[in-house]
Amino acid sequence: MLDFLKTKKLQVRHPDSPLWPGAERSCSPGSCCEPTRVHVERLLLFEGVREVEVIEGCQCSTCPEECLRLPALKTFFPDSPWEVTVDVGKCSDPAYSADGLSCLPTKFNTALVKNPGGREVVRTLENCEMKEKCYRVSQVEYYYEIVHSSAGHREERLKEIDVGRCLGSCSSGDPCLLRESQGGEKCLVRGEAASGRCAPHRYDVHTFRSRRDRVRTVLAIRQCKCRG
Repeated sequence: MLDFLKTKKLQVRHPDSPLWPGAERSCSPGSCCEPTRVHVERLLLFEGVREVEVIEGCQCSTCPEECLRLPALKTFFPDSPWEVTVDVGKCSDPAYSADGLSCLPTKFNTALVKNPGGREVVRTLENCEMKEKCYRVSQVEYYYEIVHSSAGHREERLKEIDVGRCLGSCSSGDPCLLRESQGGEKCLVRGEAASGRCAPHRYDVHTFRSRRDRVRTVLAIRQCKCRG
């Protein structure tokens, strides 16, 4: 039974493939099957609270050929006095991309929602761009900087530094364990590809004098790269 479950977990169908031979597609060519309503349920497990997204319905919609930020409505605390729906956003998935680039999130924001204990922060997506699988996004941090004017006066200013952060995933190798025939394109059993870590590769150095009149150095990520 354990071997059966492992095999079942590794079998992957492409979204465009029918469920069984001769079955009709749920959406016409050029259309994508998308959720119409999603709500979040919270389950109390031994390891803590876990959020599970539940899809209530689906519809066929046109698949954008370009990289776009699309609306994605998600309902929190359904059927309660705190029920609220937030457009968390998602990136489109163009069928064809040049130079191995993918449509990935590059800018985020936050929204406050009420909960039984007060308020909580929900991360929302603002913008998508064609990027490599491992890429840098902006993350601004603020520091107090001491400067001396031409007249010799000591001034305190707020210094803004885009320190950045790395996002994305890294994988290598062929995840297909069994193909339909030797040299065939159709994959029957798929495993997990060897994964790496998307990590900072190059930095910019920012040096300034802090409130305590000490020289402070802050590293800002310039480039990200996959590491094993």
